[in-house]
Amino acid sequence: MNVVASVVCGLLFGAGLVVSGMTQPVKVLGFLDVFGRWDPTLALVMVGALAVSGAGFAMARRLGRALLAVRQLWPTRKDIDRPLIVGSILFGVGWGLVGLCPGPALANLASLSPQVFVFVLAMVGGVALHAWRQPHGEAAGGVAKPAIAQPDG
Repeated sequence: MNVVASVVCGLLFGAGLVVSGMTQPVKVLGFLDVFGRWDPTLALVMVGALAVSGAGFAMARRLGRALLAVRQLWPTRKDIDRPLIVGSILFGVGWGLVGLCPGPALANLASLSPQVFVFVLAMVGGVALHAWRQPHGEAAGGVAKPAIAQPDG
């Protein structure tokens, strides 16, 4: 059931990206160009996504149990640390230079664009570098910190 739910959620997310135009780097770059020809459509997509996901999270918390998984997994960390800040900066620089982030990049693989393939390969390389540099389950500084942990209750 997890696989089916994952496929359905992935297809729904991908369809949302395509329908909203967020797979078009020029739309994203237009949103980031606040001092030029600013395009506010990404802001509207974000507001819509926050409204839908906020309602979904509220319903999931109220239900108190997972529907399509063994247990609910909720984030436990709320601190803002150096790795989060550095990662956010790196993400923002990449996003601003290319107009793609991971979801739209993967959806754009269907376009067979060489630039998208290079972007995705670089993204996979960055993930591999992180995995090599920081063993699984270890947080910055070598201290193990759980990322998610809340059993069904």
